Amino acid sequence: MLEQREIPEFHLQAKLYLVSYVVSGLKVKGYLAVPHGMGPFPLIVYCRGGIKNVGMTKLAWVSRFVQEGFVVFAPFYRGNRGGEGREDFGGDDRMDVLGAIPWVIGLPMVDPSRLHLFGFSRGSVPALFAAMKFSCFRSVTVWGGVSDMVLTYEEREDLRRMLKRVIGGPPWKKPEEYERRSPVLWIHEVTCPVLIVHGSEDRSVGVEHANRLASALTQAGKTFEMMIYEGLGHHFPPMEMERAWQRMFQWMKEQEE
Repeated sequence: MLEQREIPEFHLQAKLYLVSYVVSGLKVKGYLAVPHGMGPFPLIVYCRGGIKNVGMTKLAWVSRFVQEGFVVFAPFYRGNRGGEGREDFGGDDRMDVLGAIPWVIGLPMVDPSRLHLFGFSRGSVPALFAAMKFSCFRSVTVWGGVSDMVLTYEEREDLRRMLKRVIGGPPWKKPEEYERRSPVLWIHEVTCPVLIVHGSEDRSVGVEHANRLASALTQAGKTFEMMIYEGLGHHFPPMEMERAWQRMFQWMKEQEE
């Protein structure tokens, strides 16, 4: 970590820092939230969805994780909020998560026996690949998550121009680039239990992503649980969201036992 600057008046239960760190020669920025107290605390690595300012890291979610007692590390990905480089939607920018993990889990306030990953929407791509590379995590949660990048291209006509620009073309011209961004094809390498959370009526990331991921996990003989919320979309209403949070946190604690 290169530097950290405290952001005042974030939460009564924690301190929030804007941090800068270097990955692949690029300065990348993100949030680090640390609960008050002696610790050590469990860690959650929160991988945001979207791209650029769309789907930017949600402080309300950071706050909810802190309320549950987690240290929270939430990278913005390269090129955002003053960071260097350019996002490429789960390609090289996944290193903004993977490259930071060694120093994050080594922080003195982090309990190395209680480490978790959380990926929302396209953030599920780096979260799942981190769960493949590092065996220290107790769980990874995929919430409304992308698992198959070709499926994203097929179902999101409005994103095709962006995908072709950042990936280098459509799937039939760059099949290897779509494959390396599709965790469902590599899920046999995952090293911890997986929780799949998805709304049945999600129009941003269709529930078929969850179904394909569950099928691949089953075929690979991996431990997972799937929670499909009937009638809900990509973003849950507040009451349903809180109930889903509580179920997720309970599942995470069970993976620590």
